[in-house]
Amino acid sequence: MRVEYINPFVEAAYNVLKEVVSENIKRGEIFLKPTSTSIMGVAGLVGLAGDVEGRVLFDMTKETALNIAGAMNSETFTALDELAKATIQELANMITAQAVTKLHDLGFKFDLTPPALFTGDNMEVSSNLGEVEALVVPMEIGDACKIEVNVAIRERLK
Repeated sequence: MRVEYINPFVEAAYNVLKEVVSENIKRGEIFLKPTSTSIMGVAGLVGLAGDVEGRVLFDMTKETALNIAGAMNSETFTALDELAKATIQELANMITAQAVTKLHDLGFKFDLTPPALFTGDNMEVSSNLGEVEALVVPMEIGDACKIEVNVAIRERLK
């Protein structure tokens, strides 16, 4: 997986989270995961197709999702209701749109799917990307919340 594909997603996640959630964002150390992976409880998923194919997963606990939705809507959420879910989908949309714009400016051409949201305990997301591993960048929001930006992309097989 080429780093040119990854950096725009990491930068966009950092910038968007800093703008709409909290000034106190810290990037953690990058690590690898299999593309088939367990989610922490709430995950926004965006698919990519074109010059590259793959997916970007925004993985977080339910508590983190509620805190992010609360910050973005200036209210407190105690349940993952429709507005909270739509807010997490919009966060995924904002991050991927900013990243894809950067990639288009660099000459890469691809489209993305609307964000899908997965919630629940003991869930796993699988991709049919072959030997591609996912690059994961944790983002710490304040002291208690963490979101993992999980990117699995490969150049399109022709």
